[in-house]
Amino acid sequence: MDSAMTKNKYSVLLPTYNERENLPIITWLLARTFETNGIDWEIVIIDDGSPDGTQEVARELQKVYGERILLKPRAGKLGLGTAYVHGLQFATGNYVIIMDADFSHHPKFIPEMIQMQAKNNYDVVSGTRYRPGGGVYGWDLKRKLVSRGANYLATLLLRPRASDLTGSFRLYKREVLHQLINATVAKGYVFQMEMIVRARQFNYSVGEVPITFVDRVYGESKMGMSEIVQYAQGVWRLFTTV
Repeated sequence: MDSAMTKNKYSVLLPTYNERENLPIITWLLARTFETNGIDWEIVIIDDGSPDGTQEVARELQKVYGERILLKPRAGKLGLGTAYVHGLQFATGNYVIIMDADFSHHPKFIPEMIQMQAKNNYDVVSGTRYRPGGGVYGWDLKRKLVSRGANYLATLLLRPRASDLTGSFRLYKREVLHQLINATVAKGYVFQMEMIVRARQFNYSVGEVPITFVDRVYGESKMGMSEIVQYAQGVWRLFTTV
């Protein structure tokens, strides 16, 4: 058993909105991954007032997993960035994992992310779809072009030395995440990209683990044209200010 996994605690911040079908399964997958690898863990569920009963499902999961499941709801959809700010207040781990609740990020990659972080003492380890060994499944051509284009635009203008700027599957040292969140202005789709740009600005080290990204099984994607426009505006703002 790896010493990095036994001496540290890992808090998963899991923002949810209408994830009733997904939440029990992703929780089980996370629990199995952590327990199999001897990792101390907890999950902080940040639900933005889901009308589908997501919070009721979370309360049932608390009965199964006890204090390892923390439900910290909010009144409504207030943005991804503020969801992490909210969840971080309640996380007790010295490392924090952020990921989606819809199976697009499989917990099986977490032990590799932890091992890479421990080996190199990285401040951030990011799951990347765009390195050898990584990939995307279930997206149509339009969605792939949007993602590739978003990464290309930010890489061209901002030179962040990272291959996947829009991905949201990452491992942070707790204090690093706290500083990056406080420095990040964006709250929507552009939030993840700005976090990596800020990490480079502060000379934090960033490692990458190839992951396979699978489009959500249940529910609908939260990304629309307004998020794409906000992203382009966010890239330009960072280009002119950082």
